[in-house]
This record gives sequence, structure tokens and C-alpha cells, in this order.
Amino acid sequence: MADGAISLDEARARAYALKLEDLNPGDPELFKSNAFWPVFERLRNEDPVHWCKDSEFGPYWSVTRYNDIMAVDTNHGVFSSEAALGGITIRDARPDLRRPSFIAMDPPRHDEQRKAVSPIVSPGNLKTMEPIIRERACRILDNLPVGEAFDWVDRVSVELTTQMLATLFDFPFEERRRLTRWSDVATTIPYAGGLVETEEERQAELMECLEVFTGLWNERINKPPAGDLVSMMAHSDATKNMTPEEYLGNIILLIVGGNDTTRNSISGGVLALNQNPAEYAKLRANPGLIESMVPEIIRWQTPLAHMRRTALQDIELGGKTIRKGDKVVMWYVSGNRDERAIENPDAFIIDRERPRQHLSFGFGIHRCVGNRLAELQLKIVWEEILKRFSFVEVLEEPHRVRSSFVKGYETLRVKLHPAG
Repeated sequence: MADGAISLDEARARAYALKLEDLNPGDPELFKSNAFWPVFERLRNEDPVHWCKDSEFGPYWSVTRYNDIMAVDTNHGVFSSEAALGGITIRDARPDLRRPSFIAMDPPRHDEQRKAVSPIVSPGNLKTMEPIIRERACRILDNLPVGEAFDWVDRVSVELTTQMLATLFDFPFEERRRLTRWSDVATTIPYAGGLVETEEERQAELMECLEVFTGLWNERINKPPAGDLVSMMAHSDATKNMTPEEYLGNIILLIVGGNDTTRNSISGGVLALNQNPAEYAKLRANPGLIESMVPEIIRWQTPLAHMRRTALQDIELGGKTIRKGDKVVMWYVSGNRDERAIENPDAFIIDRERPRQHLSFGFGIHRCVGNRLAELQLKIVWEEILKRFSFVEVLEEPHRVRSSFVKGYETLRVKLHPAG
């Protein structure tokens, strides 16, 4: 197995050998090696609201069942997203580096800032974007080598999503890969041999991102309002007076939201179909199943493994008392495999009766603003794949991202087989 991945049997043996209180589902190495599934299986069954007393992220609660996650996600009065309290990931930013963004805010500021950018994904705008996405998907797929090994992540998943991001920001198109880099840097945890090795390196790259986007802001603020995200923020009463830290926070949020989720679902769909050849045959026989397959891919992949909240008061959940100030992690990746809420959740079934019953986009006021755009990109890319290729063959185990937040792929080696 590539890249340190271990077998499910070995992962299960490790997960059940530990004492319950010693389980640390947030360990990024579990995700790098694809060894986290039995950890969540055990927690859902034995300790669904679990206290990890010691980890590299400090102590935290894990919420692992579907209905408990929903209870936390929809109760923003008790469970806060505020950046000043730690924000939305298991990893606390250093107090001097906490950058507000609308996902890391509570109402009313959250609602006002979200409203400033939401027109970009209105039904009318999605209709306008559809032919652009299709034309780009066609060009990307038509330039792929048939019968040769190549990296699907780089050539397809990243390329399609970064082109879309450049359009959403009206960012210089030839420099679009900088957006991918900033997205990766923003979500990485520095470590030796990693994408960046120190927090100082990471911050230097994010400051470069801020500098570039400040230049774009200064251009747009002096022009009439336009349909791109920078112009929308520059001309909205809710966002035009943001601090630089807040502006960078929102830029990073929009880059990561528009990049990581779609990109890893495009890769994850290829992997899921390879692991489930009967479903791939079903899809080839009936391309109309793309409509229900797309949300199933997003459930199966769960491109963001978790979201975090901070308790504003003592509250009981699942028979446990969560104290004011405690860190509470909602494991979407676990809730999406909870057999109490989803029938046969470990199976990848492209014609599920209720494929949109999943947690990947979150729930409540923080539900992903770009969920329909993500689904549209996946739908179009699969429509065009099926026209051209009988089989996108995965050649080896993917290299996975070392992160318990972004559940994604660094590389996925494939070979294309032409359509019949």
C-alpha cells in the first residue's frame, strides 16, 4: 500500500487495542494512513460523545453520531464558531493569528457577511456558469493522455476547481495555481517534510496572499460594483470596512471552500467507483444516475472531516456534561457513516433513495454557501467523463493529505480507457 496506508484489519486491531479514553480521532496520521474508520466506528458504538484529554490540539470533545452532530450544528446559541474562541477547526490558531471570517462568526455579523457574497451562487448565476464549467471540463478532459499513467488530482481535480476559483474572484487566470497553493497552505499543519515546515513559513505565504488580494480590492473599490467576490465584498456595507485580518480570513474561507471540497470529491468519486465496480457498471449503463451519484460521492468522501465549535455554557449531550469553554468537534466523516441515520452507510450506492441525507455541507446557519456549485461541477465533469472514457482506472493507492480537517488526496494515479 502506498504512502503509509494500512489495511482495514490492521487499523481495526489498533483502534480496539487502545483504552477508550486514549483514543485521539484528531490525529492527522490516522487520516494520512486511512486508519481512522475503526476509531469512529468504535466511538459511535461505545462512546458517541467522547472526551480526549490529551492531544497535540489540547483536550476536546468528539461528537460522532449523526443526530448528535445535527444537535450541535443547529444550536449556534450554545455552540459558537467565533474565531476569538478558537474558530472552526480542531487546531487553535495562535491568539495573535486568529482571523475572523463569516464561517468563524456568530450572528448577526455572520449573517450580514455571508449575505454579501451569496449572490455569486444564486440560481441565475449558476445557470450562467454552467456552460463555462462544461467548456473547461471538456478542454481539460480532451487534453488528457489515454492509455498512460498520470495524476488525476493535478490534471483534472485541481485544474477544474482552480479555473473556477479564478473566475469567481476575477483573479489573473494565468496565475490561478497560486490560489491552489494558498488553499493548501491555509489548511496544512506545518511539519518536517510537509508543505511548509514552520508556522512562520505558513504565515509568510498567507501574507503574500493578503498582499495580492489587497491589490485586487484596491482595483475593484474604485470601479463600479461587479459580479466577482472581491468586488462584492468591497462594495457591500457588511464587508467594505473589514480589517486586513478579517479580509484575509474571508478570502481564505472562500478559496478553501471553493477548492478543497470540490477537488477532493472529484478525486474521491473516481476512487469510489474503482472500489465498487458494480456501481461503475451501473453508471455506464445508465448515465442518468449521475444526479443521485453526485451527492453520494460527497457523502462518501466527506471532503471536510470535521467542524469545531466552542461551548458558551454548560450543556448535556449524549449523557455527558460539556463545560463552558470546551472545544467540541463535530466529526462529519463519522456522522456520514452512522447506521442509526443512514441505511448501509459504508456502502457506496449511486442510486440511493435519499442521497442528500448527509452532513458534508454542514447544517444550520453555517451550511456551505457553495453546495450547489460544488454539485454542478461534479455533475458536469462526470457527464463529460462518460462521453469520452469507458473506465478511469485507479492504478495504486492514493497519497492522502496529512490532515484531520481536509480529507483529501495529494495524488491519484490513473489510466484512461477510451469509450467503446
